[in-house]
This record gives sequence, structure tokens and C-alpha cells, in this order.
Amino acid sequence: MTALPRIRLTRLPRPLIIGGTILGISLILALFPAAFAPYDPLAFDYGALNQAPSMAHPFGTDNFGRDVLSRIIHAYRVDMQIAIFATVFAFSFGTIIGALVGYVGGRVEALFGRLVDAIITFPFLVLVIAIVSVLGPGLINMYIAVSVVGWVFYARIIAAEIKVQKRLDYADAGRAMGYTHLRIIFRHLLPNAITPAVVYWMTDMALAILLGSSLGYLGLGAQPPAAEWGVQIADGKNFMSTAWWISVFPGFAIILTGLGFSLLGDGLAEVMRARK
Repeated sequence: MTALPRIRLTRLPRPLIIGGTILGISLILALFPAAFAPYDPLAFDYGALNQAPSMAHPFGTDNFGRDVLSRIIHAYRVDMQIAIFATVFAFSFGTIIGALVGYVGGRVEALFGRLVDAIITFPFLVLVIAIVSVLGPGLINMYIAVSVVGWVFYARIIAAEIKVQKRLDYADAGRAMGYTHLRIIFRHLLPNAITPAVVYWMTDMALAILLGSSLGYLGLGAQPPAAEWGVQIADGKNFMSTAWWISVFPGFAIILTGLGFSLLGDGLAEVMRARK
């Protein structure tokens, strides 16, 4: 009898497993918050103001008697939406523009370079705050502001990768076979150039949560009484000496979720490097 070939299982990187687990739990909480939250996140209880963590309220209550744990769980829906909606347009639009710029090159690339220089001259957060201040507070305007600025970074990454890919033999073969430029760009070059942008997207979603929480803290993102981590931190800023749990536990949620996205990005990068 011939021996059966041994099947070699590829081990997934530990960061990918840990990050995927954190984000998997986060998505479950975002999709079904009512199944896990013990209380209504908006219900006031004036008989339980600023209560310390206890069996009844594991994360304590805030200055309106609302259960902090329930508000954190319901905030997953808002903050995961921020992570996706604040970056998906920037990723999509930036990828398309970057692919075209990197392929065409020449004056188009030079003009794009000047645009990038003009945008990155100013701190990202300052630009977003300025745009939101003009448009008005709220999540929709925050998504618009982040997309208006953020697409440039994806476009720069993709343009650099496309410049490398278009010089390779398979790109020359496509041109020799008479393929259209759009087919060469989007069916052949872009699939081989998009890996760095996908990895950056994972990290950018973590930064989007931090940005959304920062704008919520400043009153420019999600608006009270919405359950959102930045809003919760702002609610507890005046009670840090007497009711620290109002702000500290939402801060932990921000750190943990951001860590999940960062680890997932690192794990994806490791897997994609191993396949090359």
C-alpha cells in the first residue's frame, strides 16, 4: 500500500487569531446589543446616580443612573459603524484614483503629488475638525469629513504599488495582447497591488474609532444621549475623582477594539507576505 500524503496545515499567525477573535466578539455585540446588555442604555434611574461597580451594575452607573455596561455594549453598534463607514469610501475612491494615477504617471502623477503635499501639510485631525465644524456636528458629517481627507492616503499607497506592477512582464504581456488600459489596471495590476492598502485599511479603522470617540468627546460626532464611547468619556470627565468608572471603562473598550483592528492588520500582512 502506498502511504497517503501528509496534509500540511498552514498555521495562522497569532495576531490574526487574536485580532479576529476580538473583532468577532465586537461584531456580535454590535449586531445584537440588546441580547447582552442587562439594562436599557438610555433609561434614567435617579435612585442609582454614580453608583460604584457592583453585582447589580458590574461597571457602575453614570450621573443619570444609566448602566455603564449597557451603554458600552450598545456603543459597539455606533463605533463599529464609524470604523466601517468612515473608511470604506476613502478606501474605495482612493484605490481607484491611485490605480489610475500610478498607471498614467507623468503630469497626472505630478499634480497628484502636489495635492498630497497640500493635504498632509495639515494635521489630519485638524482638517477633519475644521470640515465638521463647517458642516455641523453629527456622524454623517463626520463620515464626509474623514472621506474627503482620508482617500488621499489610500491613493498614494496604491499609486506607488501600481508603478511597480506596471513595469513587470505580465503587464507588458497584457499590452501586447491588446487588452484595454482599464482591463490591465483593474483585472491584472490592482489585484497584485492592493495588499498594502487592505492592511492599512485595518489600521485605519482602528484610527477611525479613535477619531470618532475624539469628536464625540468634543461634541462634534455622535450626540448625547446616544451610547457612544467618546460621548460616555465626555459624560464622566467631571466625575473622575468620584466616579472614575464612567470614563475609564469606555476607554478600555476603545483600546481593546482598536487593538483588535491593529492585530488583524498585522496578521493579514504576515499571511500575505508568506504567500509571495
